[in-house]
Order: sequence, then C-alpha cells, then structure tokens
Amino acid sequence: MLSDLLAGALEDASERRAVRGFAEVEAAALSRPPAIDALEALAPSDRVRIIAEVKRSSPSRGALADIPDPAALAVSYETGGASAISVLTEGRRFGGSLADLEAVREAVRVPVLRKDFMAEPYQILEARASGADIVLLIVAALEQRELAGLFALATALGMTALVETHGADEVSRALDIGAGLIGVNARDLTTFELDQDLFGRLAGQIPSGVIRVAESAVKGAADVAHYREAGADVVLVGEALVTGDPVQTLAEFLGA
Repeated sequence: MLSDLLAGALEDASERRAVRGFAEVEAAALSRPPAIDALEALAPSDRVRIIAEVKRSSPSRGALADIPDPAALAVSYETGGASAISVLTEGRRFGGSLADLEAVREAVRVPVLRKDFMAEPYQILEARASGADIVLLIVAALEQRELAGLFALATALGMTALVETHGADEVSRALDIGAGLIGVNARDLTTFELDQDLFGRLAGQIPSGVIRVAESAVKGAADVAHYREAGADVVLVGEALVTGDPVQTLAEFLGA
C-alpha cells in the first residue's frame, strides 16, 4: 500500500513539475514569509495539543466528508483550540490538493502541515511555496540518505519536519537525523492495520526535548486520553473531526 501511494504521489509531482518547473517553485518557496515555528506551537503543555486534519477520504475507509470549503473547516479547528492544521494534499486516495493547503494557510494563524507522501526535493519546495510550515516525512518510505536530505532541505527553508515512525528502528533513524518532532503512527502503512498501543511501547525511546506525536486510531476522547497517558505531547486527529462537530469534538479531546 505504501509503495503504491508513494509511486502515485511522485507521478503526480512529476506532472506538476512539467507545468511549473523546479526553478519557479524554488523561487516561490524562497519568497514566502517565514514559516511559523511549529516546535514552539506544539511544545509540551499541561494539556494535550491537537493537530486537526482536513481529510476527505482515506484508503482504509473511503469517503469521509465532502469538505467543500477546507478553509472554513480549518478556521473552526483553530477556533476550537487546535494547535496546528494538517492538510492532506494527496489527490488519488485522499481527495486533497495543494489548493486546499493554500486556502487553509490564508485562513488560519496556526502552523499548517502538508501531509503527503514526500520523497523528492520538489515536493518540499512545493510545500513551502504553498505556505506549509510543517512537512511530513515517513521513515518507512525513504532510505536514510533520502530522509536526511529532505529533512535538511525542509529545515533550510525554515519549516519543521514531522518525522513519522512505526517501529523502534524507525524512531532511531528519526533521532539520527536530529528530528525534533517525531510521530508514531498506529497504522502500519504497508498493511493499514492498526495498533493503538504501539505509541506507548515506543514513547520511552523518544527523549525529552523531542515532541512526541501520536497518530491514527482516534475515535473519541478516551483514545486521546490513552495516548496522553502513554506520553503523547500531541495527537493528530482526522476522521473523528471531519465526521462530527469539529468544535465540540475538539473541546472533548482537549479536555481528555
């Protein structure tokens, strides 16, 4: 599954690059105002922080929500207390786009994450050109040299990388490149199976000073509390927010 998603994302990026070349996108990225400091926005607090996701569909669940106005949804997330907004920009299986990211960036003041299958420098430059403050780097999708190179590029552009892991060896790889924001995804992207207890088993491997993000398998406040008790500083939530009242749901999650 991960290989298919990655191949599709790279093919789509190649098509965009044929229309808008590397140099043009690089110039646009460098001309953006400075990125918002996501490490500051997501720093450990006395209550859990939430990254709220704009997510229309997923390979595991299919269609979730139409979301005709991603900016309006993002504003409701910010109003509800989200510390950052994640925007799916993958179009084939998640129904997202860079236009969604750009609309959200213009509408909110909190950091915005481009969530996609990132594997080449062009995609990182696109993210910054579209206003992203954070980019997702999935350890399982990248060789260590690629991971380090993309992390360095994102950092040079002033962005923060959310380095996503799914195993002890991947956490070690994330730490080796100096990641300050490490996610543990309960969903295995090769099989799409869930293990909500994985975060708790790996959290102790992530040292203090590195922000710990729990991803996936959140249906209600009890799941947020489960992650918080296991040591999560931040919980990334998508499906549970787009399928209900986002402001009310965020209030419940933040009180977990």
